[in-house]
Amino acid sequence: MGPMPSGKRPASPFTPLDFQLVLLRRMADHNPGLVEDARHELGVSIADMREANRRWQAMVRSPRSRAPLSRYRQVLGEAESRTARRIGDLDCEAWLWPVPLWPDLRFEVLTAPNGAVWNEWLVRAPGAEVPGLRTLDDLVPWSCTVDEAARAFAPARPLEGTAPTRWGLAFTAPDARGVRRDVVAEFTWGLLQRVGVTGRQG
Repeated sequence: MGPMPSGKRPASPFTPLDFQLVLLRRMADHNPGLVEDARHELGVSIADMREANRRWQAMVRSPRSRAPLSRYRQVLGEAESRTARRIGDLDCEAWLWPVPLWPDLRFEVLTAPNGAVWNEWLVRAPGAEVPGLRTLDDLVPWSCTVDEAARAFAPARPLEGTAPTRWGLAFTAPDARGVRRDVVAEFTWGLLQRVGVTGRQG
């Protein structure tokens, strides 16, 4: 028998399932129970989730890394839709991909005319029912996106997140008795993770 070929085997392709595990890995700090349920639904182990995150970070940080949009297209395939959008004085394009774990959401990448990525997060799918957000009781984990919370409880003030994939919003919202509360909501990849009441108005 001849010698075994030297070198490592080619890495398996990074799949849309792997990308969902990357999203979940970032959410596990806030909602481990929800993440565990989702992991079981996907039929993967904690080790699978950690490995997917390790490989994603390696791709992102590699000196030979593709541009962000190219990387998403390589991993997620062709976008479900591409839509021109104007935000203030800026023209951009919104790329949307389905996320099977959350059928009513899409992963959105906003790009500049030169292809640079401005933003990447989860948004409500076009035509999907928008959750009714009226009180603090409606703000449960994974119930809404950044944009939906900002609109429901306007005016909302954006807060700097603790990591590139995290965002925060400060706003006021009534509790079940109608008392208005000062609130800080935390989001990961654009999806609500937790809400903290910081004070009471009036």
